[in-house]
Amino acid sequence: MNVAVLALDGVLPFELSIPGQVFGAANEVASLEHYRIQVCAPHRTVTTSSGHGSFHIQLQHGLEAVAQADTIILPAHADFLDTPPAPVTLALRAAAQRGARLASICVGAFTLAATGLLDGQRATTHWQHAHELSRRHPQVEIDSNVLFIDNGAVLTSAGVAAGLDLCLHLVHQDLGADMAAATARATVMPLQRDGGQAQFIEHTWPATTGTSTLESTMRWMSANVHRALSLQDIAEHAALSVRSLN
Repeated sequence: MNVAVLALDGVLPFELSIPGQVFGAANEVASLEHYRIQVCAPHRTVTTSSGHGSFHIQLQHGLEAVAQADTIILPAHADFLDTPPAPVTLALRAAAQRGARLASICVGAFTLAATGLLDGQRATTHWQHAHELSRRHPQVEIDSNVLFIDNGAVLTSAGVAAGLDLCLHLVHQDLGADMAAATARATVMPLQRDGGQAQFIEHTWPATTGTSTLESTMRWMSANVHRALSLQDIAEHAALSVRSLN
């Protein structure tokens, strides 16, 4: 199976290496080349994200690798809010039309959504950027709680390490449970992590305005959520009558 990992300028190095690590481990475990992995870029050169240790990569493959791939992986890149280059969008659409499997890691979902291939489907991305993806592509149903979503021919994963979960899932699909478990052991990863990315979402208190007389009571309620708090209890803490509290 040909796997094309499409790197755009500003690609995040860790996400770029995930498919090669997982699919390469599957090859090593099986002592067979189940996956032929080709990292490619539109101009065969790419510069990684400056915020993650910038370096230049010279690649052996251009977009022709996308045209020949059975599976195409889209890692995150720093400029994910920009419109993808037209040749990239056209190549991805053409690959989908001929039946290739497309999968995004982290904010690579923005590139995938720009092709229109996610329209009418569920998708996920890094929880920090899920709202923006939903705003830009309202025709896509965004779920920021899960680690990955499999729609068959199109898959998306949550932020960063969720790309490992996604690629292990693909190995499971392609080679079966035993090979997926062996690959997970080789990469020192659980075959299936418990929970979704909701456990990592940062929930913040609203900013204090100085005008809310119930802020301390709301914090008290949160600290005592294990108790059966009645309206009378809450009103007494707020020094209000039940009617005023309501």
